[in-house]
Amino acid sequence: MFKSIFESAQSSSFRSPFTSVNCQAATPASDLALSKVASPSVSALDDVSPRKHSPNHNFAAAAAAPVGDSCEFGSNKYFLLCGLGGIISCGSTHTMVVPLDLVKCRLQVDPAKYKSVFNGFRVSLAEEGVRGLGKGWAPTFIGYSMQGLCKFGLYEVFKVIYGDAIGEENAFLYRTGLYLASSASAEFFADIALAPMEAAKVKIQTTPGFAKTLREALPKMTAQEGIGAFYKGLVPLWMRQIPYTMMKFACFERTLELLYKYVVPKPRADCTKGEQLIVTFAAGYIAGVFCAIVSHPADTVVSKLNQAKGASALDVAKQLGWAGLWGGLVPRIVMIGTLTAAQWFIYDAVKVTLRMPRPPPPEMPESLKKKLGVTGEQ
Repeated sequence: MFKSIFESAQSSSFRSPFTSVNCQAATPASDLALSKVASPSVSALDDVSPRKHSPNHNFAAAAAAPVGDSCEFGSNKYFLLCGLGGIISCGSTHTMVVPLDLVKCRLQVDPAKYKSVFNGFRVSLAEEGVRGLGKGWAPTFIGYSMQGLCKFGLYEVFKVIYGDAIGEENAFLYRTGLYLASSASAEFFADIALAPMEAAKVKIQTTPGFAKTLREALPKMTAQEGIGAFYKGLVPLWMRQIPYTMMKFACFERTLELLYKYVVPKPRADCTKGEQLIVTFAAGYIAGVFCAIVSHPADTVVSKLNQAKGASALDVAKQLGWAGLWGGLVPRIVMIGTLTAAQWFIYDAVKVTLRMPRPPPPEMPESLKKKLGVTGEQ
């Protein structure tokens, strides 16, 4: 399944729907051979062979990686490196905030005992010590690393596939919808990878005496509820994560675009890599605040569901009530805002470090400018 997705993206008639390219006649074989010799920076893993394109679109000029880039935009190597960036950004950041996540989960499942964030830390420290604040770090690291691989890697894949399907002009005009559809599709698969470890993490953190480690929790969960124990929270996980990720990517992409257009005093091309990363962090934090709000009710249900044996998501939601669904929102805004900003910062830093293509914010295609009679920068 994943192989066919990558192959579809690899055969896309244009690699970046937002980046200006020169629509020229097909490159002669002799010129292509010469370009291979003259471009030693292109890795042997990159595919620079000519591709079949529709008669109306020839983007062969955009196929080769620009000088200095380690791969071409839209190549299999590019998608895999994006997945690697997702592993590093999601796995590391979620693991770093395990203590806050633990207190947040306990606030959601036992508000009578854990009355506030500070009270939650105080009670947890008194009962389990400093080491107890790290409970659930292993399933967190493994689960969110796998989720990051699928989330960021497949987001880039689907963005190319969907952009190709609707055409360059529509990809620009309806780019917010493109971001939303691509991120939702990626998160659908990412949550399947995350669900088992998320279930184990919540069980370890919120069920006293159940298990202290992942190695201890997995056989107990299997013995008590079978393999279904690891996926009973998948639907509410989709309910939490898909809106979260749609907001995370769409809000980030549009915020980044607006920051460069109205806030940053110079074009992105004139900014240093460090300045670009600062803008990335700011856009990520803004996106994170909105992410936390839209996904919080489902997050509360997931936490309560994995604690309660045999309960359904609907049962849990009815039991909590409207007010109960918003328990622990403040610490989650702090956690998710910081988390999202850090993830985008690390992900972009990985791209810089690995010399990956980093397309600038989208610009209106020249063909669309001519149709609309637009002049100057948009």
